[in-house]
Amino acid sequence: MHDAELAAMFAHDERHWWYRGRRRVINAVLDGLPLRAGSYLLDAGCGSGRELDELAARGRAAGVDLSPVAVASARRRGHDDIHRAAIEALPFAAETFDLVTCLDVIEHTPDDRATLAELRRVTRCGGLLLVTVPAYPALWSAHDVANRHFRRYVAATLHAAATDAAWSIVRDTYFNAVLLPPAAVVRRARRDRTTSSPTNSELTLTPPLLNRLLELPLAAEAELIGHGRRIPCGLSLLAVLQRR
Repeated sequence: MHDAELAAMFAHDERHWWYRGRRRVINAVLDGLPLRAGSYLLDAGCGSGRELDELAARGRAAGVDLSPVAVASARRRGHDDIHRAAIEALPFAAETFDLVTCLDVIEHTPDDRATLAELRRVTRCGGLLLVTVPAYPALWSAHDVANRHFRRYVAATLHAAATDAAWSIVRDTYFNAVLLPPAAVVRRARRDRTTSSPTNSELTLTPPLLNRLLELPLAAEAELIGHGRRIPCGLSLLAVLQRR
C-alpha cells in the first residue's frame, strides 16, 4: 500500500462510514461464532490496531503487520502482543490461534493460496478464519492500484483459493450492496487512471457530514448477516473458514 493511502486509512478508520460499517458487519459475524472462554485471537494485517480493540473484548488478542507504522500505531492503542512480519511468514507456532481475522489483506499478497495456507498453519484444529476481500474484478480501478492489490474476488474464486489451502467453507456473504451501483460508476470513471503512481484515496471522496447516512445501509446489512442471511452482491466479500 502506498504511504499516502496508509496515512488516509489511519486518519479515517475511526469515523469513516466504510470502516464503521465494516466493523458492524464483522462484529455481527463474530458475535455468532462459537468462541470458547480464553480464546487466543489474531488480527493478521492489523493496520492501525482498531480491529484489535474489538478482538480484545472477546479474548486475548495479538496482531501482526508488515508496516512498522502500523505496528507502532497498534502498540499506541495499548496492544502489546504485536509483531512485525509478512502474512506469508507468521512468527507463531503451528495451531496457536482459535480465531484469525484477515480483513482486506490477502488481495495485497502475490500468492493468496500460500497466504491462506500460512493462516491455516497458525490456526488450531477446529479454529476459524474470518476473511474479507474486495469484490468483482470488473471493478478494478485506480483504487486498487493505490492500494497495491493483486486481485479482486467473486465467491467462486475465494472458495477455490480457500479450498486449495485446505480450508473448509463455513459461510460467505457479500456486503456493501446498496452502494455497489454508484461505486461501480465511480470506479469505471477512474479506470483510465490505473497507473503505478499513487492516487487520491477514495476515503476522501465523501464529505464527513455524510458518514452517518452512508453507514446506515451497512448497519442494516450487519443486522441481516448477524441473523444468518446471505447478501447476494456487494462491493466486499466475507467468508468464514474452518480448519477441520
